[in-house]
Amino acid sequence: MQNKILISNLLDFYGILLTSKQLSICKLYFNEDCSLSEISEIENISRNAVFDTIKRSEQILLNYEKKLNCYKSYLERSKIYSEIKKFDLKDINCLIDKLIETEIKEENYE
Repeated sequence: MQNKILISNLLDFYGILLTSKQLSICKLYFNEDCSLSEISEIENISRNAVFDTIKRSEQILLNYEKKLNCYKSYLERSKIYSEIKKFDLKDINCLIDKLIETEIKEENYE
């Protein structure tokens, strides 16, 4: 379960780097919680092909994260933002909110 959540998050960061077929299958599996059989029917490919695509895509996403550390960096920044916000200084909190909004826009930029 933990790995499924990790891969789902990595899809948000690196999904655009997968092929359209890999991305479609991974979104169905990791985000929509479809079974291999359901995906094979939707994509009109064998269940084994779905399984292979998921495993290959997982490795690709993990390798991107290993090399680029975008997700890890995002988690570290989020933790720091939360710590700073505890000081409850209005001006600082506004700036942090702007930083968070900027990161969300960058994540959704495709």
